[in-house]
Amino acid sequence: MKLTPVPAAFLAASFLLAAPSLSRADEGMWMPQQIPELAARLKALGFEGDPKSFADLTGQPMGAIVSLGGCTASFVSPDGLIVTNHHCVAGHLQFNSTPQRNLLQDGFLAKTREDELSGGPTARVFVTTSVTEVTGQITGNIEPKSTDRQRFDLIERRIKERVAACEKGGQRCRVASFFEGHKYFEIAQLEIKDARLVYAPTADIGTFGGETDNWRWPRHTGDWSYLRAYVAPDGTSAPYAKENVPFKPKHWLKVSTAGLKENDLVFVVGYPGRTQRYQTYAEVKETTEWGMPLAIRLAEEQIALLDRITKDNRDRAIKAAGRVRGLNNGLTNRRGMLEGLVKGGALALKESREKELAAWINSDPLRKQKFGDVLDALGALQTEGEKTRERDSALGGLSGASSYLAVTQSLYRLSTERPKPDMERETGFQERDWVRIKEGQARTQPTLDATIDRELLRWAMTRAADLPEDQRIGPLDALAGLKPAMAKADAEKAIDAYLDHLYASTKVGDLAFRMGLFEKSKVETETTDDAFVKLAVALHPLGESIRENARNREGAYLRLRPRYMEAVLAKAGGLAAPDANSTLRVTYGQVKSVAAKDGLLWTPFTTLQGVLAKHTGGPEFNVPEREREAIKELRAGKTSPYVDGLLKDVPVNFLSTVDTTGGNSGSPTLNAKGELVGLLFDGTYETVASNYLFDPVLTRSIHVDARYMLWTMTEVDGAQRLLDELGIK
Repeated sequence: MKLTPVPAAFLAASFLLAAPSLSRADEGMWMPQQIPELAARLKALGFEGDPKSFADLTGQPMGAIVSLGGCTASFVSPDGLIVTNHHCVAGHLQFNSTPQRNLLQDGFLAKTREDELSGGPTARVFVTTSVTEVTGQITGNIEPKSTDRQRFDLIERRIKERVAACEKGGQRCRVASFFEGHKYFEIAQLEIKDARLVYAPTADIGTFGGETDNWRWPRHTGDWSYLRAYVAPDGTSAPYAKENVPFKPKHWLKVSTAGLKENDLVFVVGYPGRTQRYQTYAEVKETTEWGMPLAIRLAEEQIALLDRITKDNRDRAIKAAGRVRGLNNGLTNRRGMLEGLVKGGALALKESREKELAAWINSDPLRKQKFGDVLDALGALQTEGEKTRERDSALGGLSGASSYLAVTQSLYRLSTERPKPDMERETGFQERDWVRIKEGQARTQPTLDATIDRELLRWAMTRAADLPEDQRIGPLDALAGLKPAMAKADAEKAIDAYLDHLYASTKVGDLAFRMGLFEKSKVETETTDDAFVKLAVALHPLGESIRENARNREGAYLRLRPRYMEAVLAKAGGLAAPDANSTLRVTYGQVKSVAAKDGLLWTPFTTLQGVLAKHTGGPEFNVPEREREAIKELRAGKTSPYVDGLLKDVPVNFLSTVDTTGGNSGSPTLNAKGELVGLLFDGTYETVASNYLFDPVLTRSIHVDARYMLWTMTEVDGAQRLLDELGIK
C-alpha cells in the first residue's frame, strides 16, 4: 500500500533549525511517507534510487521489514527466512534451554527445517501493511467545554473503535499518537504467530565483549541470528503446529557481499521504540534528577542480588538470564544518558530552548492568547504527578520484581474487566488481548523460580518498608505487619515471616493453576484460597486509584500537548521527524569516523584482527577455538570473498551517523541499492542522551557487518544450507 506524503506544514521541529552539513549526523527517525520530501538531501549523499519506494510498504525494500515486538528483523529469502540480532532471539534460546542443553551459551544451528525450534507461544512476526492518518476521526468534533476526563474517555473509545474496525480484516492494528497527540495514524499489521529458531551463533560470538563492551566502541560482536516465519498450509496465520509451512513473503532483501567504505550512504529501516525529544524541560529535569538515578540504583541492586542467587546454579542462571541481560543493558544505557544530560549539557540546552519558545510565544499578542498558558499548565501537571511518585514507583516495583505477583495481578484484573462491554474494558484487557494473556502464562513458565522470585520480592518489599508515612502502601503494610519508621531489623523480620507464608501458601508457580485462574470470575478469584491471589486482590484498589488519577491527568495532557506541539511547530518551520513510538521508520546517514574525545579518533571499521586481540579465554572475551583456527587459516593465505580490499581483513562491526534507538535492534542496514550490508545493534555510550536531545556531531550507531556474518557462517559454523538459501555462492 502506498502512503500519502505527510505535509511539511505540521512536520516542523524545534530542534532542526538548519540542514546539517554532510559531515554531521542526520537527525530523524522518519515516517516512510516523509522520505520523498527528503529527496534533495538523499541525492546530495549519493542516493540514486527513488525515494518514493520507501513510501510503498508492500514494495521493495519496505515489504521485507518486520517487527518482532521489541526488535526489528527482515526477510532474506522467499521461504520466510528472517535475520535479526542475536540478542533479539534470546527468548527463543531461553525457551529451548535446559541445564543439559544451554542454547543461550552454545547457540543453535538447525540441520534441516524439521529441526527448527518453536520460539514459544508468544513468538510473533509483524509485517506492517498500511499506515492511515485518522487524526480527524480521533480528535475531531470534541466539545470545547468537555472536562479532561470526558476528553480522555472519548479519545480512548474512538481509538478502540478504530482498532476494532481495522481488525475485522484479520490483521493486528493500533492507533498511534504522533507529535504528542497532534496527529494520529492507524497502523495495520499482518501477525505471524509461528516464529522458529533457525540459527544463532555461540554466545562467544553473538555476545562477544559482554557488558564490558556494551554501548562501547570499538566493538567486535557477532550480533546476528536467524528465524523462520511459518503459517498454516492454507497460508493463514496460525500458532505453532508441525503441519505449518514456511511463510512466502512477497519481498525479501538481498544480502550483499560487496561491503561498504567510509562515507558510503546507508539506510536503517525498523521499529525504534521511544524517544523523548519533545518532552518539556520540567519532564526531562525530573527524569535527570529523580527517575534515572533511581533506575540506576535499583538496577545495580537487582543485578547484585541475581548474581548472588544464580551463582553455581545453572538452572537458575538460565531462568534469570533474560532479566539480568535487560538490567545490565538498561543500566549502561541510563548511565550514559545521565552523563549526557548533565555533564554533556543537554539538560541546560533543553532549558535554554524552552525559554526561547516561551519568549517567542510572549512576543506576539495572538500567539500569547493561543499558547500563553500551555507551558505553565504542563508544569502544573508535572508537579501534581510528582507528589506520590515514591509510593507509585514502589508499588509498581513489587510486580516488577515478582513474576508471581505480576501474573496474578494480570489475571485478577482480567476477571474485573471481563464482565464489561468490550469497548469499556481497559486497554490491554479487551477480548483481542485474552489470547495473548493466556499465551503469556505459558511463555512465563520457563522463567519462574520460587527462590529467585522470593529474593526479588523481598528486595522490593524492603524498599516499600522505607516509604515515608504519607506515601505508604497500606494494603501491604496490613498484610506484612509493616509500620512507618519501623526499625530495619524489625521490618526485615516481618517481611521474611510474610514471605514464608506467601510462598508456602501459593500455587501460582504451577501453570495449570494459573490457567484455571484465567477462567475464573471476579468473585471466584477473590474467594480463591491462595496467598498471592489475596495479595493481588488487596493491592488492586490502590493500583486502580493510581490508574484513575493517571487517566484524569492524561485527559489534561490530551488537551495541552497538541497545543504545545502546535507552538513548537509554528516557531521552527521545516521538515522533521516525530518522536519514535515503535512504528515503522526510516533513518539514513553515512559510514563515518568520529573524534569521540580530545585526541581520540574512532575509525569506522573493526576487523578480525581486533577479535583475536581481545581474546582472553574469559567469559566475555572467549573467541571459540574454531574461529581462532579459521582466522589463522586466513592469515596463512586462505582466500575469502569477505576480506575487504582496503582493510586487508574481514570487517566485523562499523559505525554510521544514522539516528537510532532501542527497538532498532536487528534493523537491516541497507546500502544505496537497498541491499542488506549489516544489522544495527547498538549505539555509543557518549551519545545515548540523544533520546532526549539529539547530538548532530557525535551521534553514531553500531552495526555488525554482513561480511563477518557470512564469513562466520562459512568458515566457523558450517551453515551452508542457509548460505545456499541466501543465494551466497
